[in-house]
Amino acid sequence: MVLVQTTDTVPITADDDIVRVRQRVRDTAVSLGFSLVDQTKLVTAASELARNTLVYGLGGTMRIETLLNERRSGLRLVFEDQGPGIADTALALTDGYTTGNGLGLGLSGARRLSQDFELASKPGEGTRVTIARWK
Repeated sequence: MVLVQTTDTVPITADDDIVRVRQRVRDTAVSLGFSLVDQTKLVTAASELARNTLVYGLGGTMRIETLLNERRSGLRLVFEDQGPGIADTALALTDGYTTGNGLGLGLSGARRLSQDFELASKPGEGTRVTIARWK
């Protein structure tokens, strides 16, 4: 059983919000005692997902949750938007696939940097990406 201890939401509506997302994730990871390597993985994944939320989802939110179970603590990040959605999620998770001008490593990179990864999207309804790392 996982207990969600704290929850906070950060809006993502402008480029400056991506910086706020990174700082909030780093601060929380530090407070939970994550190693520097794990902090960097979390911040990098969060940065990529925040950029996707802003650029492709036309803005949204990041919910940050601290987790606790019987053996360990963790950090879960939930990025949500009400944008156009992703028609083919399997293709979107393929390295190099992009509908924009990027390298196509945002979603697949975030998945590699996370221990838990979930992508839910419906065209015309938006996208939710949930990642987590455990300590």
